[in-house]
Amino acid sequence: MTDLLIRALPLSEFETRIPELNEVLIGCVADGASVSFMHPLSVEKATKFWQNVARSVANSERVVLVAEDEHQQIVGTVQLITDQPENQPHRADVAKLLVHPRARRRGIAQRLMQQLEIVAQNAGKTVLVLDTATGSDAEIFYRHLGWQRVGELPKYALMPDGAFCATTFYFKHL
Repeated sequence: MTDLLIRALPLSEFETRIPELNEVLIGCVADGASVSFMHPLSVEKATKFWQNVARSVANSERVVLVAEDEHQQIVGTVQLITDQPENQPHRADVAKLLVHPRARRRGIAQRLMQQLEIVAQNAGKTVLVLDTATGSDAEIFYRHLGWQRVGELPKYALMPDGAFCATTFYFKHL
């Protein structure tokens, strides 16, 4: 996707872009992604989630990257949670890598993760951590990008349909 723009979503735009972020999140949950929400995910619940994320951005606790297509529509997003305990200033968490189902298989997730690593390095972070549903395509994706598997927790979360899901934890040194 050559006309793709990856950038940090500024707080000044956040509120007006929530409908697009909702569309991505709701689409991913409807498609079966285990990203903390159950299906069906209401617009109200998704909006509340993004409003909380915006507050975290305002408090300099995280950075939200978005991928915009050639029509300036958000088709993907990922978060870097930089607010960590005092003894872990070098670490950040990766959260909610989401690409709308209609925009998948175009390299969007990879470009989001590459930009996320640059943002993390610029913030002085040298260790990134994340978790994902065990056995998911995301596991293959993260290993392809050089992430190291730490371990698995059975029955850690629920899939959007209510079935138990194991979670695998990963890290990457920058």
